[in-house]
Amino acid sequence: MSIIVGLTGGIGSGKTTVAKLFEKHGVPIYIADERARMIMDQPEVVQAVQQIFKTSVINEFGLLDRARIKALVFDDKTLLEQLNQVVHPRVKKDFEDWLAAQHNSPFVIKESAILFENGLEKDCDVVILVVAAEEVRIERVMARDGVSKEQVLKIIDNQMKDEEKIGRSQYIIENNNKKTIESDIISIIRDINLKNHLI
Repeated sequence: MSIIVGLTGGIGSGKTTVAKLFEKHGVPIYIADERARMIMDQPEVVQAVQQIFKTSVINEFGLLDRARIKALVFDDKTLLEQLNQVVHPRVKKDFEDWLAAQHNSPFVIKESAILFENGLEKDCDVVILVVAAEEVRIERVMARDGVSKEQVLKIIDNQMKDEEKIGRSQYIIENNNKKTIESDIISIIRDINLKNHLI
């Protein structure tokens, strides 16, 4: 059975970039957001999500309007919980099926933005936290999503603080400069493989 390594970080921390670098070094990567998007395109999931909302959240292509859903759940915790009840069990099952196919890998990485928020760290053997300076995070998200500084700050304020996550993580990667993180990743891979060998 592969060791499950959780990889997380706040918005704009660059955790997906870090995940891709692990993948470059031969570590299988499960990116929860990407898999959740695929799952949310399934017709039965589209219908189950639509039942949560009073207004239509299906676009002209018969798929979920993610921007509309995001706006509706952003300030409504009840709606967000109902949405999570539809999506999260399906993502959990999808991960279990994916993990079963990785039996030749000493460890795998499960990347999730909300690993701690959803209590998913209890399913991981080790957690890696990606952090970056707030101004770097803001610039990245503004460039990527075309949003204002105020919008990014609002999202950051709604997320669990890095200080709390640091105390619950085994490894920390500072991702302010992409040039310096690959050596960190290589040393983490060596360390996890060594510990795995000693178990």
